[in-house]
Amino acid sequence: MEVIDKNYWEKRWENNETGWDAGTITTPLKQYFDQLNDKNIKILIPGCGNAHEAEYLFEQGFKNTYIIDIAPQALASFSQRVPHFPKSNLICDDFFNHQNQYDLIVEQTFFCALDPRQRDAYIKKMHELLKPCGKLVGLLFNIPLNTLHPPFGGKREEYEKQFSTHFKFKHFDICHNSIKPRENNELFVVFEKQ
Repeated sequence: MEVIDKNYWEKRWENNETGWDAGTITTPLKQYFDQLNDKNIKILIPGCGNAHEAEYLFEQGFKNTYIIDIAPQALASFSQRVPHFPKSNLICDDFFNHQNQYDLIVEQTFFCALDPRQRDAYIKKMHELLKPCGKLVGLLFNIPLNTLHPPFGGKREEYEKQFSTHFKFKHFDICHNSIKPRENNELFVVFEKQ
């Protein structure tokens, strides 16, 4: 398997290999965000890519939204597309080095982009970055795990075992409103820090 690091992702951006990008915010996340009332919550979107979710949240008045990506080109592309988004809310770094605390962390094709051997570290880091009762919300692929390249899938049973060590499951079910290419292959999750 190829090393999945900063160079790997920069190369994907350079070669325009961004197949994970839906081109807009996906329906499940949009509908979840539309139910949020507190516009002051602090939100993080890790492995943000083109960050359509951040753009949407920011336009809805969630000014406390931050994005992080290891690939400088991801943030440069976002910044060009959404020039009014505060530069101070753009973080170019390895997610595992990040230090801060958030009320909500959005999972959108980040977990599946990481080497599966990093999953326990991901779960611990998410737990660390969330404030008490903070939530990890988003989508996880419910497809067989491949070990060659992203997206790395996984199954509900594995996730249940892994995430239950640090989170209470508020919602954990087949996503009923996935975008067409991901239909029947996603779980929508709302995990609360315990």
